[in-house]
Amino acid sequence: MTGNKKVREKLTVIKVGGKIVEEEATLCKLLDDFAAIDGYKVLVHGGGRSATKLAAQLGIESKMVNGRRITDAETLKVVTMVYGGLVNKNIVAGLQARGVNALGLTGADMNVIRSVKRPVKEVDYGFVGDVKQVDGAFLGELIHKGVVPVMAPLTHDGNGNMLNTNADTIAGETAKALAEQFDVTLVYCFEKKGVLRDENDDDSVIPQITPDEFRQYVADGVIQGGMIPKLENSFEAINAGVSEVVITLASVINATGGTRIKK
Repeated sequence: MTGNKKVREKLTVIKVGGKIVEEEATLCKLLDDFAAIDGYKVLVHGGGRSATKLAAQLGIESKMVNGRRITDAETLKVVTMVYGGLVNKNIVAGLQARGVNALGLTGADMNVIRSVKRPVKEVDYGFVGDVKQVDGAFLGELIHKGVVPVMAPLTHDGNGNMLNTNADTIAGETAKALAEQFDVTLVYCFEKKGVLRDENDDDSVIPQITPDEFRQYVADGVIQGGMIPKLENSFEAINAGVSEVVITLASVINATGGTRIKK
């Protein structure tokens, strides 16, 4: 304690894409690395390729628009089974084997994340959720009891409907909600070492980005495509009280590399 100001404990929120958790070798490495992270932690995962594969086996066509899945009623059943069941429970079982007391959650469990169905504009995404509230107080209680939440990319609307929800968004909103209680670092894992100055050079990582630099990089075409919303989410998280956002390779979550975003 310093004066009246309480020192907040460190918490790491890690977001990993489906590709990493869907293959045995990369999943094992991730679980080893995640288990080795000191202090409080939360894992948020995707699982899109497994959902696409199961949907095909069930004769359900997967429709994508701009890389986002159109979730009709049949697809919703598949993603609920895959994200909330198969992928989530494999991760939880793997973490238990490594001495991490993990608890798998969708947004519906204990009303942790409430969403609204995305309104139809140019595209009807179907049963896709836009996050409205995260119960950070409840998650904080769990975390303080030594529980490690493992969050699937599913939320609910409070009226009995599950909603397919972007894992990056869930990670960002969860980090923001927990920033009231903890000193939060949010780590977005993807297939590159960080945000690259040259997309053809894997070693051209930009180590730190300020909001002004980000705008300049976008204007110059250095940062484009899917990296723009990832960085916009990152700056939003920082503005909402998250201490640091790191964009890096999943295989080096315990290292000091990657692209770092701070106030």
